[in-house]
Amino acid sequence: MSTTRSEADLKAADARRAATRLHFASDGERRGALQAMAQAVRAGRAEILQANARDLGALADRPRAFRDRLALTDARVDRLADALQTIGDLPDPVGQVVESRTLPNGMRIARVRVPLGVVAMIYESRPNVTVDAAGLCLRAGNAVILRGGAESVHSDRALVTAIHAGLRAAGLPAAAVSLLEQRDYQAIQDLVGRRGLVDLVIPRGGEALIDFVTEHARVPVLKHEKGVTHIFVDRDADVEMAVRIIVNAKTNRPSTCNALEKALVDAEIAPWLLPPLVRELRAAGVEVRGDPETRRFVPDVIPATEADWEAEYLDLILAVRVVPGIDGALQHIRAHSTGLADGIVTQDADRAERFVREVDSAAVLVNASTRLVDGGEFGRGAEIGISTSRLHARGPMGLEELTTTKWIVRGTGQVRT
Repeated sequence: MSTTRSEADLKAADARRAATRLHFASDGERRGALQAMAQAVRAGRAEILQANARDLGALADRPRAFRDRLALTDARVDRLADALQTIGDLPDPVGQVVESRTLPNGMRIARVRVPLGVVAMIYESRPNVTVDAAGLCLRAGNAVILRGGAESVHSDRALVTAIHAGLRAAGLPAAAVSLLEQRDYQAIQDLVGRRGLVDLVIPRGGEALIDFVTEHARVPVLKHEKGVTHIFVDRDADVEMAVRIIVNAKTNRPSTCNALEKALVDAEIAPWLLPPLVRELRAAGVEVRGDPETRRFVPDVIPATEADWEAEYLDLILAVRVVPGIDGALQHIRAHSTGLADGIVTQDADRAERFVREVDSAAVLVNASTRLVDGGEFGRGAEIGISTSRLHARGPMGLEELTTTKWIVRGTGQVRT
């Protein structure tokens, strides 16, 4: 029997030791480390862009949206560094008092926020996630093990090298942020099975990845599942507003999980909404697919298939269905939504409230773009993902969701009677 320890085991053990150091790191130390990491990312710009070009060079045959999600430019490197500085400026969640009170027996109790420990982040090929996850976990006092997609291996390695330089400059262990280099699913299985070394796994990616992690994990999992998002245009919607919201939700960054994938249109407003909507979508480069009722109003729309209602395109493609009012919209959303974000456009307050009440998603919007479902847009500074789980955290996950709590009890000799 081999006694060789896997890369995941070694890095998890190193991360656990680093997490112990971070648990006692002051707010100033963690804040200073994030500033040093930002400076190191800027200083390593040339190496980071060179590594990114190497990744992109191997992906010439991949869709434009996929390549855009992976691509780095001077401006994007600046935004990565800015994100680290912004995270460093966020209020420290560690030690925050969630609740406190004095009991009738004079004993004082308080529930306070503390770091989770070691977080394993498993995600698609997105360099910004590498930086955001490192920054958020560190700010919350956690060590993090990163495992990005195979297509971004050189970009991730260059970014983590810069992050390590910043950590060392700040006097914190480099193992506080580590990169799992092994790229097969065995490495993921090794990592998510490290109970006692890893405290939380956050997978974000396709169904196959999420299912694999959920099946093999021996530690808690917070899932960031695919975003099959919907906007329903009610019969009492403002047409101009609806067109503006849908075009923004689809085209702002089509490769993101909160980009719009399906538009549902009340049959009573379809004759007035669909022609200008399809025209504006096509002007923005969107391929529109529609059900037979949609094609009755815009005949040259590509016919939609049953598979379209389940698909997360992450591209400039939108599926449109005409439905018999809010009942039809709710029925469709219950059947096909992944529970990340769904919205309604309407001027009718009663139907808006019914939609909010009956749609069971992590975020439900009224007269707003799904692209706004984001930790930064919600005024929370940044996010590590959008949880579609129901326990511990749901929706955009920021610093508070990367902590747990403990009870502190102060007595004067009280005993149980």
